[in-house]
Amino acid sequence: MMKQLIVSGCGGRLGTAIVRRIAEREDCAVAAGVDVRASDLAGEKYPVFAAPADAAGVEADAVIDCSHHTAVVPLLDFCIARRLPAVIATTGHTEAEIEAIRAAGRVIPVLYSRNMSLGVNLLVELVRRAAAALGEDFDCEIIEQHHRHKLDAPSGTALMLADAVKSVREESEYVYDRHSVRRERGREEIGIHSVRGGTIVGEHEVIFAGTDEVIRLSHSAASRDVFAAGAIRAALFVADAQPGLYAMSDVVAAANRKKDE
Repeated sequence: MMKQLIVSGCGGRLGTAIVRRIAEREDCAVAAGVDVRASDLAGEKYPVFAAPADAAGVEADAVIDCSHHTAVVPLLDFCIARRLPAVIATTGHTEAEIEAIRAAGRVIPVLYSRNMSLGVNLLVELVRRAAAALGEDFDCEIIEQHHRHKLDAPSGTALMLADAVKSVREESEYVYDRHSVRRERGREEIGIHSVRGGTIVGEHEVIFAGTDEVIRLSHSAASRDVFAAGAIRAALFVADAQPGLYAMSDVVAAANRKKDE
């Protein structure tokens, strides 16, 4: 059965890629878009509304949010009122906004991930395993690179990777800036570095530096299509899920179970 999806932020970089990828599929369609620049998108093949509440009459199976982190609360209010599953594909959320996401997951299916790429989520797991295997004898540094227009730094993905290390090195301390302090690097530090420039879609590298050897784990996105494809898979997953807070790892696990059936 074809799923009808509402895309919030449909006029943005990722939203445009999601809409394009949906058009190439036969298992889902765009029911409507939500974008603050709705008047500029009047020529689209689907209705576009300036706010989620304006789309109250649209029949849909799930919502993908790729707009801006400040829009997540009214969007979740809309989804809860409609009992619509939601995929939150934005980053840079405040603690209050993250708490709103958690609260919504107690009422509706919500999938929240700082990165929708399946490859990145595999990288997170590999980093966790490497951190556990190598131990504190290996220093960890994370470098992330993005285009000049990205607003938040460090990226949500860099924090995902740092969190993966911290999950097995509980004493870890995130260090974002060293120029103001002159001292040796501490064993507990995870250095996180941001690069902004040009049209870089997304580059993430995790360095484990030990004595006389260095291990590097990295992921490179050539286009936003990898994030768009992951967001669509996530939406199809939550459309049939029970209320709860999910991650991309749940999408991967569900796909593996389906292969085994």
